[in-house]
Parts: sequence; C-alpha cells; structure tokens
Amino acid sequence: MLEVIPSGKTLGATVAGLDLAQPLTAQDFVAVRNALGEHGVLRFPKQQLTAQQLVDFSARFGKLEINVANAYQEPGLPQIMILSNMVENGKPVGMSDAGQSWHTDMSYSRAIAFANVLYGIKIPRRDSKTLGNTEFCNMHAAYEGLPGELKEKLEGKTVLHDFNKFWEMMRRDKGSKRPPLTEAQRKAKPPVSHPIFLTHPLTGRKVLYANPGYAMRINELPEAESAEILAFLFEHQTRAEYRYAHVWEEGDLMFWEDIGTIHNAVADYAPHEHRYIKRCQVMASEFGEDFAQCVA
Repeated sequence: MLEVIPSGKTLGATVAGLDLAQPLTAQDFVAVRNALGEHGVLRFPKQQLTAQQLVDFSARFGKLEINVANAYQEPGLPQIMILSNMVENGKPVGMSDAGQSWHTDMSYSRAIAFANVLYGIKIPRRDSKTLGNTEFCNMHAAYEGLPGELKEKLEGKTVLHDFNKFWEMMRRDKGSKRPPLTEAQRKAKPPVSHPIFLTHPLTGRKVLYANPGYAMRINELPEAESAEILAFLFEHQTRAEYRYAHVWEEGDLMFWEDIGTIHNAVADYAPHEHRYIKRCQVMASEFGEDFAQCVA
C-alpha cells in the first residue's frame, strides 16, 4: 500500500510501497500527483527499472522532452538523458549535472517543464558518506516571503530566460568538456520570457519563477534596476529556511516538480568517484496554453 512520509522540511517526502516497474493504477497516479503538489519533491526508494519502465512512469505525467544535447541520450530512447561524470574510451558517457548552481530546468523554453524524474543507478561515496546530493528550494515559500511592496512592483512583469547563459556557465567550470552550443542548438533554444510570478497548476498558489541559472533580466525595468532586483531575488530564494537536501541512494527514483522549486546538484565528488543517473523531463503543456508558450 502506498504511504507518503513527509521529510519534515519545507519540501520533500518519501513514497513507500510502490514498485514503479509496474504501471501505476489510477488511484496511485492520483495519490502520487497530489503528493507532488503538496511536497514538491518525492523519493521512491529501492527501485529496479529498465530504461523503458522509466520512460513509461514519467510519461504518465505528461509529454516528455527530448533535450538538444543529443550526445547524452539513451540509445533508442531519446526521452532519457544520461547524467554522469564517467568516461569510456576517452569520451563522456553522459552530461555532468554537478556544480550547476541553482536553476529550474526548461525555464529557457517556450514550453516550460512540469517535473523531473531522475533514477539513481551509480552514486558516489567517500568514507561511507554519500556524495552528489541534490538540493532544492521552495518557490511557494520564496514568493510568500517577499516584501509586499516588491510583490506589487513585480506583479505582471516578465523575465527573460536564456539557455546559453547556463551552458556557458557550465563550460567555465574546471575540467568541463562541454563544447559550445552549435548555431543550430542556439536557434532551437532562443531566449524566451515568462511571468516572474506564476500560479502553480497543482496548488493554485503563486510562486516565484526566476532562477540564477537562466534568468537574464526583468524586461519591463531599466537594466540597472533589473540587475539589482534579480540579485536580491537570487539571494532571497535560496535562504536556508526554503531549502531541502536529498541524500541519494542507489535505486532512488526522485520526482520533483519544476514550477514551484529550484534545484542544485552538489559538486563534492571527484572524476574517479562515479555517478550515473538517468533523467526524464516532463513538460507542463498538459496544463494549457499558459504553460505551453512564452509570453513575449
């Protein structure tokens, strides 16, 4: 029987009693979706999944994205991206997600993301300590914690998000082997704008939808004022009281929603300490036009 065990933090819960290798029943689907809305981040421990079973579970919650970084896809299943620091025959077997800093996946896209599904196959450890935790921040709480006058000032305004900002930040990391985006990749992901405050489709509450990884500027403000406010928002949204950290175990399936959270993969492991995770990205297009295209 499905059991949802809250983390006791601002985000997070463990869902026990489900074998995700089996299709979700209609009742379990509703329970998982409701738990995602309530807790933002869900952990399903001790899973044993094939690549196809990972895709099948993820696709129950919406259309799956195929990432532009196609060198790191699962053979035959482009809906799966490989996240790894491993190298075989001199070539990376996946794209590293460590050290990315705080971000929201797909905020750079016309159709934004609803959720991430990550399946941990190989997790690094040192001296019995798990490395490579994934941290989260609660954007419902971040919005609610904003000063009232700033909420009023920013209501109705939009933020420009750019995929290349994040990609170039990752390329500057020590040891990065990422090439620059090709012209075709950049054309496939041009900068887009989204409301700085979104109404969350599961909770009906407002969230702060701007993140350090992709947000470039507040379109309706002068550049200097935009930079000052974004700097404040980036610091505000990562305050300790809004945070939750997941400690990975092999066999964990992590399922989190992207509209009301931001996340960060902790880069505390070395190249020889191997990490191998498979990821599916669920898009938000199921929630209608507001989430399926940019506003400007």
